[in-house]
Amino acid sequence: MEGSPPTSGRDVLVEVRNLKKYYPVTKGVVLRREVGQVRAVDDVSFVVHKGEALGLVGESGCGKTTIARCLLKLIKPTGGSIHFDGQDLETLDKKSTLRFRRRTQAIFQDPFSSLNPRMRVKDIIGEPLYIHWKKADSAKTAKRIDELLDLCGLSARLAKRYPHEMSGGQRQRVGIARALALNPDFIVCDEPVSALDVSIQAQIINLLEDLRQEFGLTYLFIGHDLSVVKTLCHRVAVMYLGKLVEVADSDELFDHPRHPYTRALMSAVPIPDPVVEEKREHRVLPGEVPSPLNPPPGCVFHPRCSLAVEECRTQVPELLELRENHWVACPIAGEGDGQVVPPKHSLN
Repeated sequence: MEGSPPTSGRDVLVEVRNLKKYYPVTKGVVLRREVGQVRAVDDVSFVVHKGEALGLVGESGCGKTTIARCLLKLIKPTGGSIHFDGQDLETLDKKSTLRFRRRTQAIFQDPFSSLNPRMRVKDIIGEPLYIHWKKADSAKTAKRIDELLDLCGLSARLAKRYPHEMSGGQRQRVGIARALALNPDFIVCDEPVSALDVSIQAQIINLLEDLRQEFGLTYLFIGHDLSVVKTLCHRVAVMYLGKLVEVADSDELFDHPRHPYTRALMSAVPIPDPVVEEKREHRVLPGEVPSPLNPPPGCVFHPRCSLAVEECRTQVPELLELRENHWVACPIAGEGDGQVVPPKHSLN
């Protein structure tokens, strides 16, 4: 994968190569014709190592959830490939797909809408068991449900309740228990704490980290709260308008952000110390995020970048390794202390 993070080193569980997902835009009622394409994900490559948590961050609409749906084989990519534990997802037959479903699960953003309001908690958690453990007796299934409830910090007496009888944090714990039911290897966490109170967020994050360590789970953690991502994730990938712009270890990214967009994201994270917060520089991006229906040529970030040069208008930047395991899609990202080197001639 030229221009993308390497796959060497630790064992790779998920490998994404040049992934693309375009949604057609049609016009007309009877004779519908395609008039354009929404480039939700455009030529994205990355890997997720076994046992790690990879954070995927960016503004709303940048393509994070679309990547998650492709990884879970819920939608078919327009181009590129996804390999799970060495297997190309496009080549899986029906039996292999069923095994893949057991090994991959998801925790959704909204605990209010991701649980069936007409099902009791025991049926919600037990549904994947009923589907995949077809020959299991009811006693074995009930025991597994009780184990999952206890594992996620819930009382067994909640098994007979409906979702509306529980708090938001309890509902999200039910969603986590459901995801763990089949002992998966890989879990996609699609902003699992964004709909919860701050105090409950900390509890859920601690639970996810404890589960990862205890069972050797691998996470793709999608989020927009950078403080949460820094707490849970080993590496972080930053997306903008369907493209990856920076990938690095968590501490390295937060200490030495290279891409101008990443630096703007970091400046938006509040600091608890009011003295430091008042003195630090805030980078406010001009303009709005361009439409994925008609993305800018060259670097998609150049219309909002104060450091853009003529090259940024025409050439799509590749991910380059500026420091060890720190990849940046910016031709003017500098070395040293993480500062971006200003060009001699600027577009803005």
